[in-house]
Amino acid sequence: MADIKVPELAESITEGTVAQWLKQPGDTVNKGDYVVELETDKVNVEIISEYSGVLAELKAEEGDTVNVGDTIAVVSEGGEAPAPKAEEKKEEAPQEVKEEAKPADSKPAEDNKQRTIASPAARKMAREKGIDLSEVPTTDPMGRVRSQDVANYDPNQATQAAQPQAASKPAPKPAATDGNSEKPVERIRMSRRRQTIAKRLVEVQQTSAMLTTFNEIDMTNVMNLRKKRKDKFQEENDVKLGFMSFFTKAVVAALKRSPLLNAEIDGDQLVLKKFYDIGIAVSTDEGLVVPVVRDADRKNFAEIEKDIMGLGKKARDNKLAISDLQGGTFTITNGGVFGSLLSTPILNGPQVGILGMHSIQTRPVAIDAERMENRPMMYVALSYDHRIVDGKEAVTFLKRVKELIEDPESLLFEA
Repeated sequence: MADIKVPELAESITEGTVAQWLKQPGDTVNKGDYVVELETDKVNVEIISEYSGVLAELKAEEGDTVNVGDTIAVVSEGGEAPAPKAEEKKEEAPQEVKEEAKPADSKPAEDNKQRTIASPAARKMAREKGIDLSEVPTTDPMGRVRSQDVANYDPNQATQAAQPQAASKPAPKPAATDGNSEKPVERIRMSRRRQTIAKRLVEVQQTSAMLTTFNEIDMTNVMNLRKKRKDKFQEENDVKLGFMSFFTKAVVAALKRSPLLNAEIDGDQLVLKKFYDIGIAVSTDEGLVVPVVRDADRKNFAEIEKDIMGLGKKARDNKLAISDLQGGTFTITNGGVFGSLLSTPILNGPQVGILGMHSIQTRPVAIDAERMENRPMMYVALSYDHRIVDGKEAVTFLKRVKELIEDPESLLFEA
């Protein structure tokens, strides 16, 4: 027998939650096969087997929290999964006989309990809540009871639905409440990642002196340049020319002039970073993640666009590695893709700056004292940690980003 253990995940990650088993007891396992998917604070990690054989036993169920070094499964290297216990076999045979002998109108309640198909996480939750799985309704087409079915199940409502009310006797009035206790609700367990996001956002607001400054950018020139060059750019580089590469380039150039926005606080010291690893916020079904474009100052537009496209796809496919998320020095987030006109982005600690992009809207703009024109305008927001970044430096940074985007050809001359 050989143990499958939770490997070292990352320096800051010591535990995870079993999201799903990719192999079940009795399945053949080859060395290098993915066996289980763990949900960590940052990403989901698939753990491989270091051994070949048959998966003999699972030591943790879906939904369980496991620590680095824990044994979570056992592989029988020689060959076969353990035979079912004799007691289990004895129970199965009479059940089949009983079922055949029962009249058609009988209610096989006990058989339903035995035959209920449910995920390990659902079984664990049902045990903890004292719920009979056979009574839990499910919308799964295969009839499998899932953890969310158990979480949403209310035994009291089920009992009331099963008991017909007497027509002659009016139902008693409920006791005085706050008006919401009888309203339908749905309880969904927060994923580990969502819990971590919530915790860290609160921590940032509690431990930093966050302030936001705003500006607006005339997108006319960058849109015209993109329209003019996008077909040839895609033909030559096999990637689309988007706005993110322009903003990434502009941010790097502005950071070089405002270095405190590319720093972090470590105790009573400032850590000034001489490299530019730019985090690009990506929305996924599990929550916001911020993969990092490494050495953005050394990359051209095509390389940046390819990195952003690749990281975004990995994020949506839940394939990001922990290394993809570590070590960013500054973050860009684009709420405009969802229609946001203006917002205050929250810092991605321990970073001290984050740039928020927003929707492009056509608005009347004063060209001079006599002329007005409709221009495509974008509001931008810079949130910063006022402990080390003064208002002057923050405003200077944002003004520099505005100047570079409004004159995009100048980005070619930025070192």
